[in-house]
Amino acid sequence: MQVLPYRMKQDPTRNAAYTVDCEDYVHVVEFNPFESGDSGNLIAYGGNNFVVVGTCTFQEEEADIEGIHYKTLRTFQHGVRVDGIAWSPETRLDSLPPVIKFCTSAADMKIRLFTSDLQDKNEYKILEGHSDFINGLVFDPKEGQEIASVSDDHTCRIWNLDGIQTAHFVLHSPGMSVCWHPEETFKLMVAEKNGTIRFYDLLAQQAILSLESEQMPLMSAHWCLKNTFKVGAVAGNDCFIWDITRSSYPQDKRPVHMDRACLFRWSMINENLFATTGYPGKMASQFQIHHLGHPQPILTGSVAVGSGLSWHRTLPLCAIGGDHKLLFWVTEM
Repeated sequence: MQVLPYRMKQDPTRNAAYTVDCEDYVHVVEFNPFESGDSGNLIAYGGNNFVVVGTCTFQEEEADIEGIHYKTLRTFQHGVRVDGIAWSPETRLDSLPPVIKFCTSAADMKIRLFTSDLQDKNEYKILEGHSDFINGLVFDPKEGQEIASVSDDHTCRIWNLDGIQTAHFVLHSPGMSVCWHPEETFKLMVAEKNGTIRFYDLLAQQAILSLESEQMPLMSAHWCLKNTFKVGAVAGNDCFIWDITRSSYPQDKRPVHMDRACLFRWSMINENLFATTGYPGKMASQFQIHHLGHPQPILTGSVAVGSGLSWHRTLPLCAIGGDHKLLFWVTEM
């Protein structure tokens, strides 16, 4: 694979480094962000009526692999289009029996909590309460005993695993993204479509800090888990980076997608690396990897339509869903 130095002014558009064929259009894809006790990396993707959980290992991490080694572990019937997937930190492949636990958001405005031992036990519970489309959901990263979700119904809701709502925040506009602090699990970040990002104290059940993008519509925001002073988002055609210790207004703003930006995700391993996607439109490319030290994207991925965006837990590698395939791009640190 050709490695391009950062000093190049413009990285040419690249095809995916690896692809995996799928049985359906992929609407969402998520690497497991938690250590699950196995050498392979868990990945889940959602189609029109099912979720597939598999493992993938890349040549970047194991020398005897050519490209990618992918294996499906189980397909979960879902019955309705999958819009979002969130992994539970309770997922373990090294326990006996193994534990696969994740939740989904779906087109019917319900959350489904799936639990499987990859053998006979496969169950799910429905969490009902949102009255409109669910745009984001996440497990509490320490214990995995709560789920947070945000919706077009102008609420952020916290649920326990029995499906009981334990907290409920009324928003000023649709909730687009929700992130949990990796260490201080009483802190939650909620991004709204009107351009405001708020941080909530779940113990006091009130907002403690807010950021402003001053641009609408904000479509996606993400808390940098490598450095929780950093927050990134996309709104309109632009992306925004905040340092929450310095200002409630962005430190950095740059145009990213001419046909409107869609998703923003920080790398799991480098606090200066992030990726964005755009909506399908006139441009042939809807995927970019950026580095804060460089004004231009360091990688532009050639994908006309793509859904979802997820970084690998330990590699500078991104996954996107496509038309009957998973697409993977690799950059250098």
